[in-house]
Amino acid sequence: MVGCSRGSLPTWMTAAASRVDLSGGVAPSHQGSPSSTSSSTQAPPAAGADTELGMVERALSAAGAAFISAVIVNPLDVAKTRLQAQAAGVLYHHPPQMAVLGPDAILSEFKCSASCTRGIILGSEPVCPPDCFQYKGTLDLFLKVVRQEGFGRLWRGTNAGLALAVPTVGIYLPCYDIFRNWIEDFTRSNAPGLTPYAPPVAGSVARSLACIACSPIELARTRMQAYKEFRPGVKPPGMWKTLAGVLSPLASSSQNVQNYRVLWTGVGAQLARDVPFSAICWSTLEPIRRKLLGLVGEEGNAGSVLGANFAAGFVAGSLAAGATCPLDVAKTRRQIEKDTEKAMRMTTRQTLTEIWSSGGLKGLFTGVSPRVARAGPSVGIVISFYEVVKYALHQRQTS
Repeated sequence: MVGCSRGSLPTWMTAAASRVDLSGGVAPSHQGSPSSTSSSTQAPPAAGADTELGMVERALSAAGAAFISAVIVNPLDVAKTRLQAQAAGVLYHHPPQMAVLGPDAILSEFKCSASCTRGIILGSEPVCPPDCFQYKGTLDLFLKVVRQEGFGRLWRGTNAGLALAVPTVGIYLPCYDIFRNWIEDFTRSNAPGLTPYAPPVAGSVARSLACIACSPIELARTRMQAYKEFRPGVKPPGMWKTLAGVLSPLASSSQNVQNYRVLWTGVGAQLARDVPFSAICWSTLEPIRRKLLGLVGEEGNAGSVLGANFAAGFVAGSLAAGATCPLDVAKTRRQIEKDTEKAMRMTTRQTLTEIWSSGGLKGLFTGVSPRVARAGPSVGIVISFYEVVKYALHQRQTS
């Protein structure tokens, strides 16, 4: 396959891209060398630069990538979560008190922004109809959040996102590298036909470990982004206060250890979303990246490495995000459920059935636009930054 032989790839390249041919064979070690052979059954040399990097270097590379990505794409994450929460019944205006002015005008007792042309003065307070606080799409959500809550609210949950992204990706990418290398080494010797499946299998296992470890932080972030603070001048609860609020309804229960299970609410839906996401993402990303880096060859510099990895990550992340959107909707709905007992009884299948019954196909793909718009750049940033740092470390070692 063009671009799959190791001779046409940079030596720092990850083991999956430098050793695996999608047809199941193993690429020769030096295509242009007189002493090399073209037999696909010849065992290649050790993984090289990729395996020389330690766990600490991998984790630092991944954590730095996650930090940058979490800050840049957080507004799209807020948009996606609020659109899904709104579809689940979360209100973004004061629900209990309504004022009726005339036969057709029902106005919410909520202070409107000064720029709204639909506001009516009721007493001394401006009020707006409830649909002024309903989001009709991603752009409409951005405009209303900025107008009603301030520009900074688009980065609501960033602290939890950073607390989530750094350990998650710090576990995910290094484990993916290590598992993939192990699987490739094993299948190359015992079942060469299974070698192309190493990336999706390694990605799924690594993602599962990261999800289980960091699920409580994901729960806090989802709730922080989904709910709006109505009281003027009151700062919305942070990550720790949000988690304390999840546990507080169970404080009087005698089963204290069992109560902490509520912090993993929705972890089943999260795994059901992230495992196929990783499988789709890596099985798409690796051949695209291999092809692009094969065109670059040994002459590639940090810029070409960055571009190839970002392009491959963008395409793979976008496809995986769109395909797994229904499971993301189910995860959000389970994690924003305030009835703790109901949340712990719910299953992912029940949640998907409920969403289908109430909203059909449109309900299952609520928030798909901001989700895809978020995932493409996010995966591209994480992968390209991670690989460029590995490239720089390899260059420093070889020099």
